[in-house]
Amino acid sequence: FVVYVSDHIYHPWETVTKAAMQKYPNPMNPGVFGVDVLDRSVDTEGRLHSTRLLSTEWGLPSMAKSIIGVTRTCTYVQEHSVVDPKEKSFELKSTNVSSVDRETVLTQEALISVKGISLSSYLEGLMAKTISVNAGKGREAMEWVIRRLNTEIEELAATARGTIRAPMAAAVADK
Repeated sequence: FVVYVSDHIYHPWETVTKAAMQKYPNPMNPGVFGVDVLDRSVDTEGRLHSTRLLSTEWGLPSMAKSIIGVTRTCTYVQEHSVVDPKEKSFELKSTNVSSVDRETVLTQEALISVKGISLSSYLEGLMAKTISVNAGKGREAMEWVIRRLNTEIEELAATARGTIRAPMAAAVADK
């Protein structure tokens, strides 16, 4: 069943695509502590295919941990994206490759399934709430990355004009 679906209008396609590829690390999602590129290639149609592994730390309430016997909350998410500059499309699919079955599409649709314990509906509801909160953080993170990219562009333009500005001042101010 679908737990959460959200659409959000961002900035120009090029900006959003760059921001999505540079989204982590960011202060809104401190739980993502590692990003590893597993594969990156361009196909014959000029589309960029990227596969990344995200290392995340997410929290469960202590009661849930004791019920299901989980002490480690580190999860790994495999993220596959396809960027098509001709069609101006960006597709991102994320799959949790440890513990909970979850698939996330750029429209932030999540599937949750908890099996084998009596409180599965409680845990599914708890996870749905967490996903909803994290989706908002994800949108904030994209806006933060876009501001950082825009600042870098402004600084490059200022350098080209010969004016000097403190590097990354706006990004530091955003923290």
